[in-house]
Amino acid sequence: MGKRVRETERKYDGGGEAATVRADFAGLTAGSRALDAVRLEAVYYDTAGLALAAHKVTLRRRTGGDDAGWHLKLPAAQADTRTEVQAPLTPAADGPPQELLDDVAALVRGRALQPVVRLTTSRRRVLLLDADGATLAEVAYDRVKSQVLPEGPASEWTEVEVELGEAAAGDPALLDAAEERLLAAGLQRSASASKLAHALGGMLVAPPAGPPAVPGSAGGTATGYLHDQLAAILALDPAVRRDEEDAVHQMRVATRRARSALKSFRKELDREVTDPLGAELKWLAAVLGAERDREVLAERLAALLDELAGEPGADAAAVTDAVRDRVQALAARTSTESRETLLRALGSARYFALLDALEALIAAPPYRRGARKPGAEAARATVGRDMARLRRRIEEALALEPGEEKDVALHEARKSAKRARYSGEAVRPVLGAPAKAHTSRMKKLQQLLGEHQDSVLSREALTGAAAGARAAGEDPAPYDALIRAEQQRAADVEAALPEAWERADQEL
Repeated sequence: MGKRVRETERKYDGGGEAATVRADFAGLTAGSRALDAVRLEAVYYDTAGLALAAHKVTLRRRTGGDDAGWHLKLPAAQADTRTEVQAPLTPAADGPPQELLDDVAALVRGRALQPVVRLTTSRRRVLLLDADGATLAEVAYDRVKSQVLPEGPASEWTEVEVELGEAAAGDPALLDAAEERLLAAGLQRSASASKLAHALGGMLVAPPAGPPAVPGSAGGTATGYLHDQLAAILALDPAVRRDEEDAVHQMRVATRRARSALKSFRKELDREVTDPLGAELKWLAAVLGAERDREVLAERLAALLDELAGEPGADAAAVTDAVRDRVQALAARTSTESRETLLRALGSARYFALLDALEALIAAPPYRRGARKPGAEAARATVGRDMARLRRRIEEALALEPGEEKDVALHEARKSAKRARYSGEAVRPVLGAPAKAHTSRMKKLQQLLGEHQDSVLSREALTGAAAGARAAGEDPAPYDALIRAEQQRAADVEAALPEAWERADQEL
């Protein structure tokens, strides 16, 4: 896996003088040291439509200097900061390393990458040092020549970069102080986020953010929330591919939020467009869910075993290594298969088409007449519809006796609670604190109902394990004890639900 570092830097444009101007940094730090000049050659890769650059992502192969190699730079939430992924230098003919391609797969979407810009940079550097000689910041004076490939426009410019060193620990105060000196020397903050953006100039088109909606309108609320979920999916995609902790869960949540919004905002968005998209989001959530459900089941079963083993009596003594192995295998046996299925889905044309469709919807929303309504009025109506649906589901479930039918009804109520929660999130920009309080109530109710559903799924898995133990001539007692524990958990939820619902069922 490529080395990942965070870089915090600012760029300054001084016209033709930036390469020769020397800002006065005396007294800013304990000392400074000038380095030998270097010549850097970089070729930037992107799709024909510049999908990476449009999302402020750069992928380059650079030679020269002390960090030659492949560099992928990704936006970060912190101002003036990006994440850089570094990979060793390999022949250009081999193309970018796969480890970097995985990080941009959701943006590239199967399209070919090609060289789009060549940059030649003559660089002089000055290190700003602390009292121990550690680098606080690096000031780079660059003269840049660019060529858009294969036969596009060429340009030249000069700029100054100030990048924090590790010793500065990301403290922006030093950047502010250095900026004062640079501005005093006649430079100004660069209008381009990167050298690539400068080279491309007017060729660069931002990703779709949608046409301007009526200020404060219902349509703007709907598409704004959908835009946030698409951004989350794109940001989480690389982490899911790297199998980072909680990434699958978070991406699944973003997918479900988007699908829920398409349902909740049916008065604002044309269902002929959104229903097929919702079906594809359901597919993606199911693929992500297989991996996530395995993780949840494994954690739950491990906790149950530990509880049973800690209790006095025959059941505790029955928790042998063989029992642990059989129970843990319930989740582990599907791990490899679900992971492979997930990675295939994330590399499929179907997934890429779904991302394209989401972007197209945001760029040209299929607004209905209701989209022009005032946002606050429509928001209350949207949440009200979702609450009415949840109320029916809860009342139906509470009227049933414990058993399989009640389990199914409570699962449906849980899905409705989740939808009511997500619609509360979506309308928070227009309703503020009341929507926040509503979302909190729905989250608590959803978690309670989720505990019940987890017990149902756990019991189903344990029932299969008990049957396997009996068929193998093993003692089924520990599995039966685990099932009883899950039955009690479900009963506790059912007993607590009426009071929990009374607290949750409030007007927005």
